[in-house]
Amino acid sequence: MDATGAQQVEEAVADCVSALGAAVGRDWRAVRAEGLEWDCRRTAEHIADDLISYAGQLAGRATDAYVPFGIALEDGTDNAGALHVIRTAGTLLAATVRSTPRAVRAFHPFPFRHANREGFAAMGVAEVLLHTHDIAAGLGVAYEPPAALAEFVLTRLFPEVRPGPAPWPTLLWATGRGDLPGREPVTAWRWSNNLVVPADRLTLEGVTPAAAAGLAVGGGGGFTWVDSGPYDGTRDAAGALLKAYETGVLRARWGMFVMVRREDDRAIGGIGFHGPPDEDGRVEIGYDLSPEARGHGYATEALRALSAWALEQPEVTSVFAATEPDNLASQAVIGRVGFTRIDGGEEEFAYELRR
Repeated sequence: MDATGAQQVEEAVADCVSALGAAVGRDWRAVRAEGLEWDCRRTAEHIADDLISYAGQLAGRATDAYVPFGIALEDGTDNAGALHVIRTAGTLLAATVRSTPRAVRAFHPFPFRHANREGFAAMGVAEVLLHTHDIAAGLGVAYEPPAALAEFVLTRLFPEVRPGPAPWPTLLWATGRGDLPGREPVTAWRWSNNLVVPADRLTLEGVTPAAAAGLAVGGGGGFTWVDSGPYDGTRDAAGALLKAYETGVLRARWGMFVMVRREDDRAIGGIGFHGPPDEDGRVEIGYDLSPEARGHGYATEALRALSAWALEQPEVTSVFAATEPDNLASQAVIGRVGFTRIDGGEEEFAYELRR
């Protein structure tokens, strides 16, 4: 699968054009798209506008707001012309995704005010799939996209949605467009791009279920790693995150992050939480580094940055960390960040950092 998401954008657009092409002779302005206030023609224009807007966000490196532009179809454009515009806008988004460096993030409001190229690709695919469904349902046209495209969206934008029996019905349910047995209807929703926390020389990038799946089976998870690759603890943490996602208990902000070196965009280790804060406001943190990245102060920077972020959250009162008694290097890192030793057993030293 294309790690950038460009190929998925192209596949989604091709599937949209194929499905709706069967109804170009209908009056799309006379039919309301299912579940929307817009007619089918307005919804098709919205698909094209979203695709070109996402391309503009990435190409323009927007940092704090939407780039102030949009598109409008010329008067007299028929439905076939509207599909041509969707195809063109999709091609532009795919090309922009492919040409954008992996580390670039541009403005998008939900939920952390930024997204990377893969996030914009996933949002583009989501807009195409969901609004093609809305138009097709309004026109009475059969439509079901490839399951892999729905899964692409779910594993990048819906990390807290437990996978259902099939990706497409799950995505429809997650966006208030369908029912799933045993689950309450969704009446309000937002997708969730991954959290990024800056450190001095590093960027701590939140791991999506898609990235965790790659790391857990021996891959890079979409990151370019230093030569020694992810350490065992990073892969174990990715496996735990994936299990939490599959069972529906993942809370994405309190998951795993990959430490990425800014100077060369190389991943050097993993850091993250063992779960959300408990009822006392305590959250546990852990980390490891790839062997060749040790001894440069990276773990200290990452632990300091992520602990500070955690203590800024209103539900957190303290950050907890534990090490084995003979792990002197980890104890030194914890001490430099300001953790203090608390009661612990003979097999484990316990430390705490409070507000």
